[in-house]
Amino acid sequence: MRRPSLLAVAAPVILVLAAAFAASQDTWPVHDPNRPQPRIVAPGPAGPPVPAPADAVVLFDGKDLGQWTDAKGQPARWKVENVHMEVVAKAGGIRTVRGFGDCQLHVEWMAPEPAKGKDQDRGNSGVFLMDTYEVQILDCYGSATYADGMTAALYGQHPPLVNACRPPGEWQTYDIVFRRPRFDADGKVLAPARMTVLHNGLLVHECAVLTGPTAHKARPPYKMHPDRLPISLQDHGHPVRFRNIWLRELE
Repeated sequence: MRRPSLLAVAAPVILVLAAAFAASQDTWPVHDPNRPQPRIVAPGPAGPPVPAPADAVVLFDGKDLGQWTDAKGQPARWKVENVHMEVVAKAGGIRTVRGFGDCQLHVEWMAPEPAKGKDQDRGNSGVFLMDTYEVQILDCYGSATYADGMTAALYGQHPPLVNACRPPGEWQTYDIVFRRPRFDADGKVLAPARMTVLHNGLLVHECAVLTGPTAHKARPPYKMHPDRLPISLQDHGHPVRFRNIWLRELE
């Protein structure tokens, strides 16, 4: 019988230690307004939609919301037109019919133009992996907010390395590599969730370790959950648009 490699045996322990180290290094209170802002890096002009690879699951191709439901499992009520969908205020967030775990997710989105509001009340939405771990969507082009809640932040935990925002009214991209948390049979965390994120082609998180679910004004601990859960998009009352969403499963 082939014996497991030392790396395979040690990997869960290494990841738990890495999570503990990351948590110990994050001394900033959640949503601290004094936390330094990432530097601004212009990402260059927006391009056409990025074609889905051959092995991708296409979640939105601009035609309909057949791959999505509302939080109660009923048909999603966001608007679809001109190959994009748009948040309808008070319609609620939407989530994929299918559940996913480890994945590579591509999302294209646009903040409303003209821009309205400031701080968190400006082009606000979010991409939630496993309906639990949020990559923030916000219009931070010339508009500031707390660093761990700005565009491309892992909400309430990690600010992006840089502010790579394009102006409102221009298409932006998130490319997210997500590794789900691992739990043992008793619900103990064997390995925390991790994310690598590119915003408009710029690296903004590299294998960032999540301390638990993302939340507003809190950093809650992990709770055991299934290995596959839906991707969800947030209704924050702003008419944020989305197009060309696809996913590659990495389990």
